[in-house]
Amino acid sequence: MEQDNSPEPKNNNKWLLLIALVLLLVGINGFLFYMNRQKTQQNEQLQSEVQVKDTKLEEQIKQYEALKADFERQSQEVQGMGLANDSLEAKLAQINADLLKLRSFKAGSFSIAEQRRFKQRAANFENQLRKKDEEIAQLKADNEALYTETTTLKERQNKLTDTISTVVRSNQELSEKVSIASRLQAENIRVGVVNSRNKEKDDDDNEFKAKRVEKVKVTFNLARNDVSPKETKQIMMRLIEPDGAALYNLSTGGGTFTIDGSEAFYTAKQDIVYDNTRQPVQFVYAKGAPYKTGLHTVELYEGGVMIGKTTFTLK
Repeated sequence: MEQDNSPEPKNNNKWLLLIALVLLLVGINGFLFYMNRQKTQQNEQLQSEVQVKDTKLEEQIKQYEALKADFERQSQEVQGMGLANDSLEAKLAQINADLLKLRSFKAGSFSIAEQRRFKQRAANFENQLRKKDEEIAQLKADNEALYTETTTLKERQNKLTDTISTVVRSNQELSEKVSIASRLQAENIRVGVVNSRNKEKDDDDNEFKAKRVEKVKVTFNLARNDVSPKETKQIMMRLIEPDGAALYNLSTGGGTFTIDGSEAFYTAKQDIVYDNTRQPVQFVYAKGAPYKTGLHTVELYEGGVMIGKTTFTLK
């Protein structure tokens, strides 16, 4: 008996097609999965690179900000020492320009080349910063040394000034002592009168009749003084009337001189060559008019200092 196998090939073909379709779908899915996987990995790598670039950019910005702060510090230190800081201002301008450029980069756009360029510039700035710090440190050390030296010199100068002042003061004191010690003194002062007949009269009580007085005669000795130099001395006599006014007449040798900074009148004067021998000196004064009655005073001066004084009375 014969068998009919014609439907079997058709069924086999259907199964083959189905299997092929399934395999095709599996292959397509596998390829799509692979491509998607590759794309994901690429995106992850790209994102990682962007993150790395952004991190480098942030680090570079921070480095430049630190450099800016250090250069500003240096500028203030140099300015505080009174020195010009033009070069530091120029460097600060460069750093600010670089910072502005760095902050203008968009995310992921900080290329390797830019990273290298800014890194190298930052390294140069750090090198300049370090050298400037060394220079500032040396300047500070020099200033401190100069300040110490100046302070020492001022202290020495002050001590020297004090010493000089002490010497000057001592010399002034010594000069004053010598001046005082060298002052002349009039001793044995006596007053007499001369009448119109040129007769002299002395009185131990120094009392005379006014109507008989034509001239007044004052005699004394210059006391010994080994300190006073032997030289010409100018002796002034003041004859003071009872009302307190000194007799004064230019025609009879009167004039003015200074006593303790004030101007005073003198009645007569003489230039005496002092020889330290108790030499005698005399003044004879003619008023040329009647004398007032009352107590009269005779004052003797040398160098503006009183060297003797006495009184007499006219009745």
